[in-house]
Amino acid sequence: MPHFGSTAHLRALAAAALRTAPAPTTAAAPTERVTIVSASIGAGHDGAAAELARRLTADGLAVDRIDLLDLLPARIGPLVRDGYHRMLVHAPWAYQRIYRSSERAGGGGPLARTLLRTAEHRVLRALPPGTGAVVSTYPGASRVLGNLRRAGRLAVPALTYLTDFSVHPLWVTGGIDIHLAAHAVPAAQARAAGAPDVRVCGPVTNPRFRPADSRERSAARIRFGLPQNAPLALLVAGSWGVGPVRQVALELRDCGAAVPVVVCGRNTALAARLRADGIEHALGWVDDMPGLMQAADVLVQNAGGLTSLEAFAAGLPVASYRCIAGHGLTNAAALEEAGLAVWIRRCADLKETVGDLITGPRGLLQREAGLALFTAAACGPAAEISRACRAGGRPAVPPAPTRRTRPAVRRLAATTAVACAIWAGAFGTAVATTGEAPRLVRALGHELDPDDAPRTHANHPEGHHQEDRRP
Repeated sequence: MPHFGSTAHLRALAAAALRTAPAPTTAAAPTERVTIVSASIGAGHDGAAAELARRLTADGLAVDRIDLLDLLPARIGPLVRDGYHRMLVHAPWAYQRIYRSSERAGGGGPLARTLLRTAEHRVLRALPPGTGAVVSTYPGASRVLGNLRRAGRLAVPALTYLTDFSVHPLWVTGGIDIHLAAHAVPAAQARAAGAPDVRVCGPVTNPRFRPADSRERSAARIRFGLPQNAPLALLVAGSWGVGPVRQVALELRDCGAAVPVVVCGRNTALAARLRADGIEHALGWVDDMPGLMQAADVLVQNAGGLTSLEAFAAGLPVASYRCIAGHGLTNAAALEEAGLAVWIRRCADLKETVGDLITGPRGLLQREAGLALFTAAACGPAAEISRACRAGGRPAVPPAPTRRTRPAVRRLAATTAVACAIWAGAFGTAVATTGEAPRLVRALGHELDPDDAPRTHANHPEGHHQEDRRP
């Protein structure tokens, strides 16, 4: 029998993980329907939604996907996304303050709740006929669904899949029937925040993320033009390439622990600057992240989202270092508590820790713990969702007839929506830098009409954002 932590033991775990991964099946015509509500902020929320959709479709269900940002009033969704991005880049201290204050407040506060309430009617109208369950992969969407469920306007089960290892209170709201967690640590945090029914069901990652043998590793390095024999540290910073990525890349190179391979996502300026710094392997958008992970020896990350889960599935040890504000810090703490990733807090520890993860006993233990995530759960998230959908069996309550809102009330609602978005860090920075506030208030006043809600943007399993998910 292979001993604990041995290479043979890791191979056995990897084989078990592959055996338990859901395989595509040829299903009959779907008779049940699930709608997944996500948000195109970064790539992690949409990535989890895409994989859930793939698994549910394989289980014989019809799947629709909705982007919550498409359903915010006056089409302010792009401003929400861009403002959040600008805040992470230019004012991370402000995002940290907002994140911490909203944690202490137990969620988003009254203004953010008002903004989310403006989307409730639109979300309800966007649900296709016959929807048997609704799943959220974004905390704001969970608030919307919980409010609808609690008010009796949504008559089918509402579930939340927790995409992060740390659970901000915004994720937990009354009305959500089931919270699904990848591990016992986020499950405990969700219960502490008041979630009544939390189930540990393991992570959702595409089955292409799997451990590689030596032949596959060598082929992947050739494919990406990487050195065959040097230790490689894969440095990722999400689809936006945010955080002190340049500093980390230079520190990795200079300490000599590994050759940095940096994925800059859509941040082309960062990639160009790294190449000017002499970082030879600075990549932009990568379509084959499973292959790149097979080429690497360790993952260094700063946010703790979907990419970390994919690294666990690929058998990579993970280090959190120089994390972004807010959820980056809380995810690093939660992953360390779970024994899945080491949190490097000092530059002086970088060389020793990365070296230990690549060739030492710590790396073996973390590879084993990461792979075990995919075999420990008794029931996967897609199976939990399928069961809830098939048990519900009632259609969603149709929305009540709408009335035209009087201009004064509409202006008040418009001003409130602007304030909410600024509070949430949604587009405060964008407004400050572009002078868009007056135009936006006018647009909201003219366009804040519940009848103009778009229908679901993705009436098929892949959805509109299926490909826009990496790294």
